[in-house]
Amino acid sequence: MYFIMPIEQKNFLFRIITVAILLFGTWGFWLIKIQSASPVVEDGLLIVTFLNIGQGDAIFIETPDGVQILIDGGPDGTVLRELSQVMNWSDHTIDMVIGTHPDKDHIGGLVDVLGRYKIDTILTTENTGETLTAASYHDALLGEGAKVIMARAGQVFALGASTTLAVFSPAQNPSLLDSNTSSIVVQLRYGDIEFMLTGDAPQSIEEYLVGKFGGQLESEVLKLGHHGSKTASAEGWLKTVTPKYAVVSAGKDNRYGHPNPDVVARVEALNILIENTIEQGPITFKSDGSQVWLVE
Repeated sequence: MYFIMPIEQKNFLFRIITVAILLFGTWGFWLIKIQSASPVVEDGLLIVTFLNIGQGDAIFIETPDGVQILIDGGPDGTVLRELSQVMNWSDHTIDMVIGTHPDKDHIGGLVDVLGRYKIDTILTTENTGETLTAASYHDALLGEGAKVIMARAGQVFALGASTTLAVFSPAQNPSLLDSNTSSIVVQLRYGDIEFMLTGDAPQSIEEYLVGKFGGQLESEVLKLGHHGSKTASAEGWLKTVTPKYAVVSAGKDNRYGHPNPDVVARVEALNILIENTIEQGPITFKSDGSQVWLVE
């Protein structure tokens, strides 16, 4: 279910509003509530898994309140196999799907996801791409019957009563930008713990966000932009986000050479721990809101 959250409701809203004002006060903001169709997670933990879908991105999130979010779906139907490892076999719903931008390695698998699961809310942008894969995703999106929201910096999604997802980019209609530059950039927050998830956003977007938000970008976990490509993960960005962990989502022996050796060296020089789906398969983090840890 989707609706604009009444600001008077619960004490939790005051914390969300405070966060939103700190992040987006100069732009204004709006709150959007996502309600879960799944049970509350028993142990009260935030669970974030970077799925092993080969060369691409797919991130599955389950909040302590049972809200489920899938950010990107990789290049093909492999994502369905991976979801079966992190979701109950009887669960045929996902509360929110985010397609960060219309490249095949991000939205190709979402066509299969929309065919298999009932989706409540889809976050996308006006940059729909020009490939057959992008057209298939757009058609599947329109046919899903979900609430479709165009991403804008300033949106803060309340994912249950304990977790928020703030959109940092794009700031405006990105239909005239190239695909990577149009990427949806979000920060997932649970208590004192944040995850910065960047799609394929290039260094130009990183530089803009650093200048606009500075220390508000700090996050314990950072997904390296564009699979660790040299087009992203500038030193200034890394020093501003100051993550403990940096995650690379890429395929073994990929033809792009991801992650780029210079990027790896840059990250390691800042004593950031690199976690890589090529070597580790799916990568899962858990958080109780005060600390975050890697599930071995």
